[in-house]
Amino acid sequence: MHRRTRRTLWVVAAVLLTLAVAIFLRSKAPPEAARLLPESEGILYIDLKPVRAFLHKDLKPPQRVPEYQQFVDATGIDWERDLDQAAIAIHRMDDPKGPNGPVAYSLVLVGKLTGQRLNTWLDAHAASRESYAGHTVYSIPSEGRTVRVAQIGYDMLAVSNFPTTEKIHSMLDRHATAAWPFTDSTLLNQYFHEVPLLSIAWGVGKVGMPFSESGAINILGFSLPLEGDSTFVASVTPALSLGSFLNLKVEQIAANDEAAASQAAALESLVTLARTFTAPLAEGTANNALKQLLKTAVISQQRNRVKVTARFSPSLLAGLANGEASQPASNLIPDTSK
Repeated sequence: MHRRTRRTLWVVAAVLLTLAVAIFLRSKAPPEAARLLPESEGILYIDLKPVRAFLHKDLKPPQRVPEYQQFVDATGIDWERDLDQAAIAIHRMDDPKGPNGPVAYSLVLVGKLTGQRLNTWLDAHAASRESYAGHTVYSIPSEGRTVRVAQIGYDMLAVSNFPTTEKIHSMLDRHATAAWPFTDSTLLNQYFHEVPLLSIAWGVGKVGMPFSESGAINILGFSLPLEGDSTFVASVTPALSLGSFLNLKVEQIAANDEAAASQAAALESLVTLARTFTAPLAEGTANNALKQLLKTAVISQQRNRVKVTARFSPSLLAGLANGEASQPASNLIPDTSK
């Protein structure tokens, strides 16, 4: 074989190998929306396409308030229909009682969300504008805070209500290097490898901070005996062998083995109480799904980790979205945080 031909074949082989490695690494990387998020204390991600597939039979048409209907008419964007993915970074505020509240958020939203009509709406509502990294950043006043918005792709928005421009600038900078599969935040580098494959929703880091109240985490009316700044790895995956059920898995990383044992015991007691107190709830789609969640909940401890697993019907999410719960859980379950 001619030397030049051999050299050409080696070059082609090297290029193909490089591409194969890049594709493999990209397949192991977090979704792009999550990789664009700035440094934060917690990250939440949801893929709404499979969620809609699970819930389409149970969801009722939303009742739109006039302001939202005006936004839909002006931009052509309907969040219920057009949003496909959402990645949310949670930022702790130094002064939780200050004007910016206890947390701020940065979001990357993916779907049929961009276009000139949205630009026109943003321009009309912006108090100021900034050009950064080839993008226009619109500053929109909202409830005493400033929400910064930038279109960063044909189907992607970056949004942040962090008090300064630091976080929105970081997302625009990350977008410029998005082709590299592991240009991730510290949280993703530390914990994403623990997120199960095929998860349609997941969270890592101190994702309980927005639900923290009186030193505990409150969700669905339940006051959980967990510190508000606990580190979690949580996920929701389809239970493929069980039809339309979803698997919930939450791991809390405690300070030490003793703390994990104490919190596991407290959670076990809370679940037992919850099963008792939710038994009288009226029959209904959401209530039955909540009882199923509690019935299948299993709590275990391994060293400094507390793991909670459960199975639930998508009807629970649909019921919450539709406001079908007949009685708030907080009226039935004792407050264990005191």
